[in-house]
Amino acid sequence: MRLFRTVLILTAAVLLLNAGQARAASFPLSGENTKIEFTGKKKDGAHTGEFKKVSGTAKAEGTDPTTLAIDVTIDVDSMVTDDPKLTAHLKAPDFFDMKKHPTAKFVSSSVAKEKDGYVVKGKLTLLGKTNDVSFPADVTVTGDGLKLAAKFNIDRTAWGMTYGKGMVNDEVEMKITIATK
Repeated sequence: MRLFRTVLILTAAVLLLNAGQARAASFPLSGENTKIEFTGKKKDGAHTGEFKKVSGTAKAEGTDPTTLAIDVTIDVDSMVTDDPKLTAHLKAPDFFDMKKHPTAKFVSSSVAKEKDGYVVKGKLTLLGKTNDVSFPADVTVTGDGLKLAAKFNIDRTAWGMTYGKGMVNDEVEMKITIATK
């Protein structure tokens, strides 16, 4: 009887410990579930575009968004815009210099809970230069999926992208959407 009780107590303790531990989840990121869009503005209008090919992972412990870690590589050649001539120009040395820098990369360093959602911080590498970025985001992590939506601006000149200064706005609006299953 005493042995049965001891085994029962140990089994219950193991079950409780396992239930309290968050399970790590890893979500592959690709062009199918991750959209990176941008809008560049100039005095007489705006142009939109996106990167069709991305690869990487997002990892989280359980369903806590503050444990989220994102590592994504962006294929610059997969860029398309609303104007084919602009797409070619953006890939040229005046902007992304795709031949020298075929990829861009974002690696998060933290996700913090804020009043109206979360703030994602990390490092963005463009044109071989890495800078800190921070942006607000709506983030939901479930056991089998991740949803992230963010809209924010970056200053393209921080990475040395200065072509058209005074004619093309330095601020570029970014829109990131992740929806994994």
